[in-house]
Amino acid sequence: MKIAILSRDIKLYSTRRIVEAAEERGHEAIVLDHTKCYMALKQGQPSIHYKGKEIEKVDAVIPRIGASVTFYGTAIVRQFEMMNVFSANPSQAITRSRDKLRSMQLLAKAGLGMPITGFANHINDVDDLINMVGGAPLVIKLLEGTQGIGVVLAETTKAAQSVIEAFHGLDADILIQEFIKEAKGADIRAFVVNGRIVGAMKRQAKEGEFRSNLHRGGTSSLINLTMKERYTALKAAKVLGLSIAGVDMLQSSRGPLIMEVNSSPGLEGIERATGEDIAGKIIEFVEQNAGKKKGNKDKIGA
Repeated sequence: MKIAILSRDIKLYSTRRIVEAAEERGHEAIVLDHTKCYMALKQGQPSIHYKGKEIEKVDAVIPRIGASVTFYGTAIVRQFEMMNVFSANPSQAITRSRDKLRSMQLLAKAGLGMPITGFANHINDVDDLINMVGGAPLVIKLLEGTQGIGVVLAETTKAAQSVIEAFHGLDADILIQEFIKEAKGADIRAFVVNGRIVGAMKRQAKEGEFRSNLHRGGTSSLINLTMKERYTALKAAKVLGLSIAGVDMLQSSRGPLIMEVNSSPGLEGIERATGEDIAGKIIEFVEQNAGKKKGNKDKIGA
């Protein structure tokens, strides 16, 4: 089987591990920088070109699309889908998960726990917006932020007002969320592949930092999920239509609260924390589904 990994950097740990896992199982793996792919829209003959040549038929693609290039990256995934190529994550599901507001609306509708969240287009009622999420301290997030970038903890109402006004002055779309004090700077990530949790880890922020992202100096360790945490992670991935997902949750006094569902979760932290061959499980999922005509149909409808 020929598998294309859509990634901008072959040197990244996650990309290398997926290539290794594919080759260990006897498949041909190619890495394509999706930002350098280009497509031809022709009646009945969609195609994708790369470095001056048309890409020969592939059996499956594994998208590793960065948040900053979601629009173009998902357009390339969609083109592969038009060519009847199986995608490990459907293009529509990636787009849905990357829209933080839309994804949280869907998760809330499904009855899943999350921090109380507010969103507004103006700041005339900023005081009520702050009170709506329980007051300060509170967390302010850029809608387009990733890996902890664009996330601010406002410890007082005055600080929250100032940050919200500053972001508004930059025409930046933001969410504000209640601060979950009992999480103590930690969160958990459940890694979902094809409706199964294949690994889970706890991430702890470094001292003086409330963001637990490994890119920001956080540490990771193995964790056994509770039944409710497992249910929440699996339901979240299903609600967004993702076959592969990293579901980030906070442990709170009222149960697991979803922070984010990542459609291109990194493998380094989870593989090192759990000792599991997560990349191999992704390839096994692709093996089971490549070539199936119904494998890519998105059934969410939202």
